[in-house]
Amino acid sequence: MRVLVLGGTTEARQLYAALEQRTDLFAVTVSLAGATRAPVLPALDVRIGGFGGVDGLRAWLVAHHVEAVIDATHPFAVQMSNHAVAACAQAHVKLLRVQRPGWTPVVGDAWTRVPDMQAAADALGITPRRVLLTVGRKDLLPFHHAGPHDWLLRCVDAPDPALLPAGTRLLLARGPFDKAGEEALLRRERIDVIVTKNSGGTATQAKLAAARRLGLGVIMVDRPSVAPAETVADATAAMMWLESLSE
Repeated sequence: MRVLVLGGTTEARQLYAALEQRTDLFAVTVSLAGATRAPVLPALDVRIGGFGGVDGLRAWLVAHHVEAVIDATHPFAVQMSNHAVAACAQAHVKLLRVQRPGWTPVVGDAWTRVPDMQAAADALGITPRRVLLTVGRKDLLPFHHAGPHDWLLRCVDAPDPALLPAGTRLLLARGPFDKAGEEALLRRERIDVIVTKNSGGTATQAKLAAARRLGLGVIMVDRPSVAPAETVADATAAMMWLESLSE
C-alpha cells in the first residue's frame, strides 16, 4: 500500500518508527514542510517542501498512486490540513488525521485563553513584563507593538531578525523539556508570564507545570478550527488504521 505521511510532529516520528518495521506492507513517503532547518529524518523516502496547494497535492497523490494519507502535522498547521482534506476528497484517497489532545487547565493554573496571536499580544497589556514567548518563529509580528516588554523567545531555529520585537533575546532549544529545567529557567530569567500555543502533547508541557508551581500567568492561544476529518490521538491508533486498510 502506498502511503503519504504529512509529518513533523512527535506523533509523526513515532509513526515513522512503526512504519520502518512494516516495509512488507507499506511503501511510505514522508513529506516535511521544510520549516525546521535540521529535521530528524526517518529511514523512509522523504520529500521536503510544499505541493503547490490543493491542486498540486491532488496531482501528486494521483501520480504516485497513493492509497492513504496520514496527516500528522502540527495542530496549528491549518493550511496543510485543510489542503489534505480537499485533495484527498478530490483524488478519492483515504485520509486520517493524527491530532494529539490539547492541554486543559487544572487547579492552580492562571491561564488567559485567547483566539489568536494578536489577541495574545493585546493580553500582555502595556505595563512592562518579562515574557517567555514559545509560539514558534513565524508568528512574531503581532508582538512588535505589544508594549515595552522584556522578551525571551525560545524556538528550535532562529527567526528572521526583522520579525523580532526590539530587544528580544533568543534561546534556541528543542524539547522535550522537564519540569525542573523549566522551573529553573523561569526563575533565572525572572519571567512574569508565558505566551504559548495550545500544541498539546508532553514535549513542552512541563513549562505549564512550572508556571503553576511559581504562580505565573500563561497566555494560551487556542487552536484554530480546521476542516473535519477522521481523527485519532496517537501513532499507535494511526498504525492500527493503516493495518486495517491493508487487510
